[in-house]
Amino acid sequence: MPDYNLLAKTIRSLTEGEDDPIALMATVACEVHHSDARFDWTGFYRVAGPEMLKIGPYQGGHGCLQIPFSRGVCGAAARTGEVQLVADVDAFAGHIACSSSTRSELVLPITSASGELIAVLDIDSDQPDAFTQGDADALAAILGNVFARA
Repeated sequence: MPDYNLLAKTIRSLTEGEDDPIALMATVACEVHHSDARFDWTGFYRVAGPEMLKIGPYQGGHGCLQIPFSRGVCGAAARTGEVQLVADVDAFAGHIACSSSTRSELVLPITSASGELIAVLDIDSDQPDAFTQGDADALAAILGNVFARA
C-alpha cells in the first residue's frame, strides 16, 4: 500500500497554484500510478458531452477512448457519483474490458469546485481484489484537495 500521506504531500507540492484540470489530471495520474505496483492502469476519463466520458491523461497501456455513463465501472461512477470498488471485474454486470488483464478496479468520481462532475479516476489492477476501502478513502481525500480549485 502506498504512503498516502507522502503521496498527498507530493501531489500538493507539484500542483500548487495550478488550476487547469488537464494539467492536474496528468500530474495526479503519473504520481498515483507510480506509487503502488498494484496499479497497472491509472487514468482519467473526462466528461466530454452529455452522458459520455472520453479518455484523458493516463499511465499504462491503451484505454477505451469513450465510455458512456450507461456502461462499465467508470460509467457507473459517473452516473451515480459514487466510488466503485470492484473486487472482480468479471462479476460486474456490464464491465467493459479495455484490457483483458484487468481483474479488479477502483473508480472515483471527480467534481469541480462548483460540485459538477468533470471526470472519473480509474485505477485497474491485474490482481483480483487489489483495492481496499482505505485506498478509496485516501485517494478521494487527495482528489478532493486537488480538484477543489479546478
